[in-house]
Amino acid sequence: METLGRLVAVLAGSIVGIWVLLSAVRTVVVPRGEPVMLTRWVFVGMRSIFELWARRAKTYEQRDHSLALYAPMALVALPGTWVIFVIVGFTSVNWGLGIDPLREAFYLSGSSLLTLGIHKPPDLPTHVAAYIEAGLGLGLIALLISYLPSIYTAFQRRELEVTRLTTRAGSPPSAITMIRRHHALARLDALDEIWDPWETWFSDVEETHTSQPSLVFFRSITHDRSWITSAGAVLDAAALRSSVLNLPQNARAQLCLRSGYLCLRRIADYFSIPYDDDPDPDDPISIDRSEFDAAYEELASFGVPVRPQREQCWRDFKGWRVNYDAVLLALAGLTSAPYAPWSSDRSARYRRPPLYRRRRSRSG
Repeated sequence: METLGRLVAVLAGSIVGIWVLLSAVRTVVVPRGEPVMLTRWVFVGMRSIFELWARRAKTYEQRDHSLALYAPMALVALPGTWVIFVIVGFTSVNWGLGIDPLREAFYLSGSSLLTLGIHKPPDLPTHVAAYIEAGLGLGLIALLISYLPSIYTAFQRRELEVTRLTTRAGSPPSAITMIRRHHALARLDALDEIWDPWETWFSDVEETHTSQPSLVFFRSITHDRSWITSAGAVLDAAALRSSVLNLPQNARAQLCLRSGYLCLRRIADYFSIPYDDDPDPDDPISIDRSEFDAAYEELASFGVPVRPQREQCWRDFKGWRVNYDAVLLALAGLTSAPYAPWSSDRSARYRRPPLYRRRRSRSG
């Protein structure tokens, strides 16, 4: 009976070690948004701790300062979690291979993983286990070291456009401000220069923020900026450009819109955020008619050329906004984004993502 128990211990410990290795590889190496349960547990658990801390903040600036540490601390906690599980797994393996008592099996596991060499394995099977564990420990650390530069390179690329947008859209970013500034400079045509760079930006964010989802929670360098509110301002500006401004239609604005809402939807998929894949243009959106009318009148009063058919403008704007309305607000709430009109000003409060990712089924 004891032999069977030790065999089960070796098997269970080996499974834990393999599980940790696969989790690390899928988190760091696999270039897609893989649902990694262990990584998800770490980030959701750390967010719960930081939410308790952030709730004590009296101002948004204090809350932002607290949450700025969340993603970096979660990344630091991730390899620590890997180490704990590997030590537990190989403690089980060592005990199954005959190391008694359990405390000695634990000492040998820690010594092997951290390559301390303070406990010598007594025989060939435990030597083999020690070599495997040591190699696994070095591999996990190497993976993390290679992971961090790619994280910060993607962050810098993202923030470059967010910072540049401030000169056009203000801080917090606003689609109305963006259009007014271009008109005031007699360069309303220059508005069309931003769609191509932002289409590229959306494609880059979709790839990086699903393959490295911790980037979603990396906050901008100042408390009044955010990648998600910037995305919302650009999408709203493109939607207004395509529906309200009395200018020739520009396909680049519409391609930027499509790139943008597909990007936000892919990120929403990773966090199990529900949305309608194929919304009807007449479906309700978070912006009501009075808000749209106020924006329309503000642009018109400032001299911006607007189309005279206001009802059709509203229908066209709704038809674009409905594609990204739900995911924009959900991601603004998920990231606790700073105030910005038509995005975080109406988003729900942060709700903890599920510990298990539910896969979306897509038709067609």
